Amino acid sequence: MTHQSPSHKQRRLPVATKRISKTSPELAMAPLPALITRENFKSFLESFDTVLTDCDGVLWHEDRLIGQAHVTLNTLQALGKKVFFVTNNSTKSRDDYVEKCGRLGFKATKEDILSSAYVLAQYLKQQGFQKKVYVMGMGGIVKELQAEGIQSTGGEPEVYDGGSLSTLMDKMKLDPDVGAVACGFDPYLSYLKVMRAASYLERPGCLFLATNTDERFPVASKGLVYPGTGCVVRCVETVAERPATVMGKPSTKMFSVIQEKNSLDPKRTLMIGDRCNTDILFGKNCGLQTLVVLSGVTTQADLEKWAASDDPEQHALLADYCLTQLDDLLAFLDPKQEQC
Repeated sequence: MTHQSPSHKQRRLPVATKRISKTSPELAMAPLPALITRENFKSFLESFDTVLTDCDGVLWHEDRLIGQAHVTLNTLQALGKKVFFVTNNSTKSRDDYVEKCGRLGFKATKEDILSSAYVLAQYLKQQGFQKKVYVMGMGGIVKELQAEGIQSTGGEPEVYDGGSLSTLMDKMKLDPDVGAVACGFDPYLSYLKVMRAASYLERPGCLFLATNTDERFPVASKGLVYPGTGCVVRCVETVAERPATVMGKPSTKMFSVIQEKNSLDPKRTLMIGDRCNTDILFGKNCGLQTLVVLSGVTTQADLEKWAASDDPEQHALLADYCLTQLDDLLAFLDPKQEQC
């Protein structure tokens, strides 16, 4: 699929819906997601009461709207659908996301936002955590920890200034009160940070938490790849020789937090995302309906490759429905938009 700027409407791609017969020689193949059309839109719309939507790659790229995503969600809300913004991005707090949503034209309150940083803080609160957290990440994690009365350290650049590595034994002072390491997106990732995190994780009982393991950001760029939180987490996991407990999608922990406060019916909840190994797999893990949009990470070629595979793990990445981008729904929600 040829990448286009998020400000331009992409051509709607045909998506096959044929199911393979059990007697077919193509038994190993899986059906591609169903394209939402005028014929199936009514049944689609009536099948859910609640929407969980990813943000980066679905609603916006950085600070740029993707088409009329704001109009689409606002219209669904006007029809009585409850909308929650569910993001793995830990760089902002929920208050920051409320401000961003308002600035871009979305209607959201703090209670409508579920970020991986917030889930991490809630997890520690539920654990009765009383120690300090070393944060490899940005302000979003620190702010959410503060909101729960949890102390933290880190969260700022720490750069190796040269010289013998043996001198670090005298220079690096570890905080005796740290009982957890939290890894999020950290553009200041450094040797010293990885060393410090791994050293804390040598302590018996020290918790190792990650906001997410996304490989890259869905950023429209001229040939540049923007590494995601996954590279931070993998660095620490390699040195610590232990896996992190992941808070964000595809972990079910995010849904558990929102379910606890809102009593959602999974079967009548729709998860919308652009990244199938997080967003869509999250939906599948939680028993939700799923809709993938091709305005971020996942491409039509990806869907076709996974459908043609004989690997059940790749089949699990296939959503129930597919759209080129979210505002394709406006043609059915508001007929006046069809000519736009």
